[in-house]
Amino acid sequence: MLYSFLISLVDNFSFLNVFKYLTVRTGLAMFTSMLVVFIVGEPFIKYFSNKQIHNPIREDGPQEHIIKKIGTPTMGGVLILLGLFSGILLWSDLLNPFNWFLIYITLSFGILGAYDDLMKIKGKSSAGISSKLKIIIQLLFALIGILILTYLADPADLEYLYVPFFKNVIINLGWFFVPFYLFVIIGSSNAVNLTDGLDGLATVPVILVAACFAFISYLTGNIVFSEYLQIPYIEGAGEVAIFCGSIIGACLGFLWFNAPPAKIFMGDTGSLALGGSLGAVSILTKHEIVLAITGGLFVFEAFSVIVQVISFKLTGKRVFKMAPIHHHFEKKGWPESTVVIRFWIISIILAMIGLATLKLR
Repeated sequence: MLYSFLISLVDNFSFLNVFKYLTVRTGLAMFTSMLVVFIVGEPFIKYFSNKQIHNPIREDGPQEHIIKKIGTPTMGGVLILLGLFSGILLWSDLLNPFNWFLIYITLSFGILGAYDDLMKIKGKSSAGISSKLKIIIQLLFALIGILILTYLADPADLEYLYVPFFKNVIINLGWFFVPFYLFVIIGSSNAVNLTDGLDGLATVPVILVAACFAFISYLTGNIVFSEYLQIPYIEGAGEVAIFCGSIIGACLGFLWFNAPPAKIFMGDTGSLALGGSLGAVSILTKHEIVLAITGGLFVFEAFSVIVQVISFKLTGKRVFKMAPIHHHFEKKGWPESTVVIRFWIISIILAMIGLATLKLR
């Protein structure tokens, strides 16, 4: 909104041309989102604490969690979304259809997460809504989003899957791109959700992945850079960088309150929304496989849960002491801060590998 207003004044004030630059608006979106979270954070946490809006702690989890984390307010994802949408609505080009696809996916998955959080609070249980119902709703929301995207973009462009590290390996998915995109969005959403189990554990990897895709989207939307790097050029994809900048700013602001020991948890409200939005960003930039690399920590966490469930159902035995795998290391005696920082280091390494795919082709 503010961007459109400022651009309308360019003829009278030429210096306002600076707001046409994606880099400037990405930085402003990042700062705006972060500032909103900083300002709203303390009163938000105080209000939620007074209203006792907190999730019951898993009884089968590490015992120190029951002692240290009980009573910590949840649904901090609302705080993240407030900052995120502030940055987007103020500094993005709302005439770009990609922005509305991203807003829809983020908001719909955030609403689902909020409903799940409320059910946990109301039922005084860490279970929330059933996993089957959650998946069904995610499928519905994601399918609507993909149908919107096929209307906004050329379906022929959506059918191609680009393989990193190779110059000319492009897979034509045909209409199989629909279930593939469903898998990317829902898989990313749930993977971030599973990772969000320790103070700050999911927040920093989300920031790193968003930073990678802010860079990727800028390059993808620039015909000169995309041709030089031999990555697909997608007209209008540069605006996605502003969305990613808003994610970074909102999460940086939230990390101020979520860093160990956390004053508030993001809850499913934040994790489902952020995960879904990262999946949507990877689709728009045609770097879905790169998302699996830069967000490898999320993949690892989700894989540990899948392995644990399959092993227990088939053999009655557990591969890990507890899943997701960050709890496994806690059960082995690692302090929570050690697990979090080491997982952050892994995320940094994976982010660098993901960015390297842009040149190694």
